[in-house]
Amino acid sequence: ERVDECSDDAGGDDHCESAFCMANLHRREGGGNENSPPGSCVSSTAHIAYTWHDINVYTSGFQLQKRGFWPRRWREAAADRQSKHILRNVSGVAHPGELLAIMGASGAGKTTLLNTLMFRSLPNLQVTGRRAVNGIPVNCTTLASLSAYVQQDDLFIGTLTVREHLVFQALVRMDRDIPYHRRMARVDEVISELALYKCQSTLIGVPGKIKGISGGEMKRLSFASEVLTDPPLMFCDEPTSGLDSFMAQNVALVLKNMALKGKTVVTTIHQPSSEIFAMFDKVLLMAEGRVAFLGSPDGACKFFRTMGACCPSNYNPADFFIQLLAIAPTREESCRQTVEMVCDSFQESEAGQRILEEAEMQWEVPRTLFEQQKSRHSPYKASWWAQLRAVLWRSWISVIKEPVLIKVRLLQTLLLSALIGVIYYGQELDQDGVMNINGALFIFLTNMTFQNVFSVINVFCSEMPVFLREHFNGMYRVDVYFLCKTLAEVPVFAAMPLVFTCVTYYLVGLNPSILRFFVTNVIVVLVANVAVSFGYLISCVSTSISMALAIGPPLIIPFLLFGGFFLNNSSVPGYLKWLSYLSWFKYGNEALLINQWADVGHIECTHSNTTCPKNGHVVLEALDFREDHLSLDLISLVLLMLGFRVLAFFALLSKTLRFFFANAFDSETMAMLFLLPFDYVLMVLSGIFVQLSTLPSYISWIQNLSWLMYSTEALSIIQWVDVHNI
Repeated sequence: ERVDECSDDAGGDDHCESAFCMANLHRREGGGNENSPPGSCVSSTAHIAYTWHDINVYTSGFQLQKRGFWPRRWREAAADRQSKHILRNVSGVAHPGELLAIMGASGAGKTTLLNTLMFRSLPNLQVTGRRAVNGIPVNCTTLASLSAYVQQDDLFIGTLTVREHLVFQALVRMDRDIPYHRRMARVDEVISELALYKCQSTLIGVPGKIKGISGGEMKRLSFASEVLTDPPLMFCDEPTSGLDSFMAQNVALVLKNMALKGKTVVTTIHQPSSEIFAMFDKVLLMAEGRVAFLGSPDGACKFFRTMGACCPSNYNPADFFIQLLAIAPTREESCRQTVEMVCDSFQESEAGQRILEEAEMQWEVPRTLFEQQKSRHSPYKASWWAQLRAVLWRSWISVIKEPVLIKVRLLQTLLLSALIGVIYYGQELDQDGVMNINGALFIFLTNMTFQNVFSVINVFCSEMPVFLREHFNGMYRVDVYFLCKTLAEVPVFAAMPLVFTCVTYYLVGLNPSILRFFVTNVIVVLVANVAVSFGYLISCVSTSISMALAIGPPLIIPFLLFGGFFLNNSSVPGYLKWLSYLSWFKYGNEALLINQWADVGHIECTHSNTTCPKNGHVVLEALDFREDHLSLDLISLVLLMLGFRVLAFFALLSKTLRFFFANAFDSETMAMLFLLPFDYVLMVLSGIFVQLSTLPSYISWIQNLSWLMYSTEALSIIQWVDVHNI
């Protein structure tokens, strides 16, 4: 009753004082920090009021137009400098113990306001105004440490159970000085609070792949993930979207219970039912980027009644307000006039003026928590080692619970190895056996490559949304995620090649030496892991699984051609020689053939009318392979494996940075940004600015890509070929 009574005052001073009294009462009951000074509202468990004053959001004023095929990007005449005013002079306050719902029609500015309040606006938006916690202006880092954000989309690792997910969240999100037993106690507490006890051992699930928890349970799990750290301020983006009325009401009840515990809860919501609307302590109605009303639901009905718009008794007030403030396509002008009249009336009303005064207020409160946050140099709650252990634990659980990665791949490996063993069964060391054995060994490489590349090509693509959200929420570093993701899968990608080789090796009739068998296993495992690294690279540079599947084969084929089976290495053109050095097929094929033929002293010739290799040395010589290259090949495979993984890591790292550039610039600007330097390089290598014969060998191959070099040479020949005297 006290909260409702204060709400009718639309955020007046009495409400402010009662909120601070609630915080002091909470500390007296043992909920606060004993070292906090009397009256302190800013502590690790204190209630806080969040205010925003005179918020304005504009689109960047440089929107570019096209003329014909080419964009006239760099001409001033082609630029439209008129910016769009998205949010206009928005002020408000959210008090502790209150559930504030931001409502409005589509395009009213709900999501833009929520993003602005959380400092999550897109880089191409210009934001002005003041945002403060208990009267103290805050920045992005400070607010993030005090708040939690439940996003609209529920993103999880589907192979984890509900409890495993919450345990992981507790390990990486709670302060590093909290002991393990307290983290687990907090997990149990949250499971009980959000009614997740019955499904705590159930897999979260993957739609269409793994059956898991229901939509309502998934939404409650999202809340559970955020409240683990017991934040005093919570933001939610349309938490009831996609849920039926019963589930939506349960989710709204969760929000209400959080507010009753003293949290400040701010949520956007689209078309709530009348039951949900009645749960809100405050509603903020947005229209055309302005505040149409901020106060209690009953106060909203009274306000619009004074405007001559009385909500029918049997009508949902939320629907009534949204329809009243919406812009109808057939009468846009009259609707905008109505919206302006409503917004102006509220701004000039006594309630609107009180909210404006409170939003401007500078409260004198201790700054202990803010100073603590400034003293933290790391944006992560957990240390690097703690992040590594937690993410590696989660990655390993995902691997052993993934049905495709273990069961299906094992079955696939057994079937393929048996098939190859049957086809090449019992080869002899004769003239026909040489070609067959060489073919079987190259099939080893081909199978290990395609099988492993396409096993991991979707790994980072499928988890990218989860990774980006968790990384930007400050849960773990990029290097920790990449390292753990790759380390967790190493046992699988070492075991499968061993199974394959053990089945096929003696069926084909390869060199019976135990040492040669062991070396073959090492080579095949290395090739498989180089392929895995290349698959990681494709996955990290691709924007979707379909893109990764599309570019995978075309990228593998050139390396396949330089393997020494389809094309003799001595006949590779000089301008493509550099590409052969990146081919794991080349090193793997050479290593396998050296291992097979190096100690074979005699090969039986079965056809007198064809060329017959007399021994293993002749076989290697015909393929331009050298027996002393075995160690070099093994080292090269290790370097390629590490090199591709390093490139994959930087590709993944670039995706965390790409969000800024992708939002700050459009695709054409990005093309200009990266293509212009490349054009300059090709221009320098045209032969005009530098003598081509002086170029280092590691750069000279680039000149073969320069059309400017060819055109300059052609024009020079045409000009000077007939000139005999100068």
